[in-house]
Amino acid sequence: MPVDPQVQALLDMMVVMNIPPMHTQSVAAARQSMDMGNMSGVLEAIHAVEDRTIPGPAGDIPVRIYTPTASGSLPLLMFFHGGGFVLGSLETHDGVCRSLANAAQCVVVAVDYRLAPEHPFPAAPEDCYAATKWVAEHAAELHGDAGRLAVAGDSAGGNLSAVVSLMARDRSGPKIIFQLLIYPVTDHYQPGTPSLRENADGYFLTRDMMIWFFNHYVLSGTDLDNPYLHPLRAKDLSGLPLAFVITAEYDPLRDEGEHYAQRLREADVIVRTKRYNGVIHGFVSMAGVIEQGKVALNEAASVLREAFAQ
Repeated sequence: MPVDPQVQALLDMMVVMNIPPMHTQSVAAARQSMDMGNMSGVLEAIHAVEDRTIPGPAGDIPVRIYTPTASGSLPLLMFFHGGGFVLGSLETHDGVCRSLANAAQCVVVAVDYRLAPEHPFPAAPEDCYAATKWVAEHAAELHGDAGRLAVAGDSAGGNLSAVVSLMARDRSGPKIIFQLLIYPVTDHYQPGTPSLRENADGYFLTRDMMIWFFNHYVLSGTDLDNPYLHPLRAKDLSGLPLAFVITAEYDPLRDEGEHYAQRLREADVIVRTKRYNGVIHGFVSMAGVIEQGKVALNEAASVLREAFAQ
């Protein structure tokens, strides 16, 4: 399909603004650019939002807890933000978390995991796993139901959701019932998929950006077949939670997300997939300017509600 008109307008605006390519910026400048470029739209009102810290493997982990209603024991959704393991924060995905909490009627716990290059792999997945375990153990004080615990994230956060699901299986808990993977990173950028070659440049996330992120996140000598780094390379994907995998047509990560979904199916994991045509990587967190981002959030919330009801 042709590029969505709203997406094309956004890409044209970026050209006119002459924003330096991210891979040419310092980490500090890139973080500032992402913080300033929030396109999630007007923030939804929600019953309660609480910032706090919880114990982690290397000190306290900041989290933000979104509670959509004052009554009842609600399902729990861990949310891990995107940003290539280098960028992103509780603020950049505040709108997404509010929308999911309200629409899926669940308590969302967003995790401000440690970022690279200050904290390279495996800091991020270990923080996210520790936070998930803590939430499961303290569900009652969050007005949550530990028996209805799911994970979600976009891009790098999709990777972390898949990895935390693997960790929970391998480490005997906590029990995760569902994983929402939004255009997830699942493999290394070399040798690359057709979607990476077709969409290497010109569609927001570029191949050069992916290399920049990877070089900050992964130290030289790291085993690239480690499933907690690249879940697509896991030898065994059986026994994992049900999944919904969202991909975007004009996204370098499209094929590896869809390949991961296929690998899950081959391991007898129940999976739904949805490719949104005409859109780019990051479109869900750009719901304020890309209508299909709102549509995807609503569909994700609908699938979450169904999973929680089961």
